Amino acid sequence: MQVVTDDRLALFAEMESKYEQKDTKYFLKLLDHPDYVVRTRATCILVDFGGEDKVPYIARVLKDDDNELVRHEAAFSLGQMCYSSSIHPLTDATLNDPSMFVRHEAAIALGVVGSKEAKDALEKALDDPDKPVADSAVVALSNIRFMEEMSKNEKFAKLTGG
Repeated sequence: MQVVTDDRLALFAEMESKYEQKDTKYFLKLLDHPDYVVRTRATCILVDFGGEDKVPYIARVLKDDDNELVRHEAAFSLGQMCYSSSIHPLTDATLNDPSMFVRHEAAIALGVVGSKEAKDALEKALDDPDKPVADSAVVALSNIRFMEEMSKNEKFAKLTGG
């Protein structure tokens, strides 16, 4: 088990300072940090900075990070960003990530993005061997259907998508 060390606390203090400066390059470098907690926080911070230009970096984390918690956070973050450029990486994760935990979150995120383009992948995910993933696909498809047919209120639909 990894313990919070003085080094980690010092890094978090530095991160807070760099956050205030909106230092995107600093946080992009932290996506490769050996500490999964640092990578998770860097992912969240980059998303908080906003901008579709962050999608490729978060998508790389989703695809390549060796820690499922970090990949889960990347899937969640891509959903919160709501850019259509997130659909491909989220689709790939929904169908191919080795972690049920990540596949579930990627499916929910596809529903939050709410694109018709995600329907095929979500329909495939209905057959996922892990019930939480299949259940997440049901929720996501329901959200997309709701957004298409029942309401123009995207804020409500996104809130009910996961």
